[in-house]
Amino acid sequence: MMGLDTFITIGFSIALPFLALYLHDERGLPMSLVGTIFLVGGLCTAGTNLIGGMLSDRFGRRRLLLMVSGASIFANAVLALLAGISAPVWAIALVYVLSRGTMGTMQPTIAAIVADLSPKDRLTESYALIRVGGNVGFALGPALGGYLMGFISYGWLLSISALTCVIVTVLMYFFLRESFVGSEERVDFRSTLAVAEDRPFLVFTIFGILLVLSMAHLGSTLSVFAVDRLGFSTAQYGLLLTTNGIMVSLSQYPVAYGVNKLTKANGLILGSLLYVFGYFTMGWVTSFNWAVLSIVIITAGEVTFSPITSAVVAESAPPDKRGRYMGFFALSQTLGFSLSPLFGGVLLDVFPTEPRLLWGIIAAGGVVAAVGFYAWGKMTIKKAV
Repeated sequence: MMGLDTFITIGFSIALPFLALYLHDERGLPMSLVGTIFLVGGLCTAGTNLIGGMLSDRFGRRRLLLMVSGASIFANAVLALLAGISAPVWAIALVYVLSRGTMGTMQPTIAAIVADLSPKDRLTESYALIRVGGNVGFALGPALGGYLMGFISYGWLLSISALTCVIVTVLMYFFLRESFVGSEERVDFRSTLAVAEDRPFLVFTIFGILLVLSMAHLGSTLSVFAVDRLGFSTAQYGLLLTTNGIMVSLSQYPVAYGVNKLTKANGLILGSLLYVFGYFTMGWVTSFNWAVLSIVIITAGEVTFSPITSAVVAESAPPDKRGRYMGFFALSQTLGFSLSPLFGGVLLDVFPTEPRLLWGIIAAGGVVAAVGFYAWGKMTIKKAV
């Protein structure tokens, strides 16, 4: 799973982090509109997160991943063609939304596979290993994409992304074994949405959305801020993302091993506050070296926070409902990831010359999330008693 996740992330990160730049710089769209496109794509993905988790409980994990990966090849190839011929922006936006929606079924399915195969007391570390694989891809993809954009068009870059999807499909077919064959139980939207009746899980999910609004800006808000406002090259922006990916690859597992000794609530609070401090310092960045330092702090929050969230969801879910729990949580996270580009885009337009206000407002939501995770921790203690 670790190697597979590496190739999946390379396919995504080699081109899509630069979509905001392509639409804003080459096609002249204001960032508020770019953020709206990302929001619509995210809302579509949120729906398919829910569907993916539901279908993986009903029909099994491997079969669903193979079908989705095959569809992603076609979607990325069409997107590459449209960008290559400078098709109308609405057409590019439509195919982007469909592509995001298709990929949305994969995340909860992969998370459920990890929960199926991992011992319960090693869940945080297991999800950490998966994140290492994904971030090796995130280290390689943006660096390669940023470099190639100096020589080739964005359409050709998307073509390389489509080729990577072919590699992913082949790897899945030959090396991925089934971890859950499916259930004869009735699996529908009602049973999927019923996971919200788990009150501690619902509270955890709500504050998770709030934190995502404050941390999911590396691939959208930061790209325009770094290139347009600070004057960095696209290759330098790609290196910022590569720094994040390399750090996660090297430190994710040892950090996860360490935070596994903390309570889940304390780990979530620590990760949230590191995110807050990292994004807040971005408002004072004046050079590439200082930007790297901010990315280092943000990454410290990421490696602390992210594997714990997946472990919390896996521990909350009954074995035969893991896909649905993962799908519901992925839906909530996708909503946050979808709203954050719009949130950041509006702030970029409203505060074009006031970076401290821009990043201060973004960071503030993380403080509220940290307080919420403290309350959630108290709630889980009472439930256990």
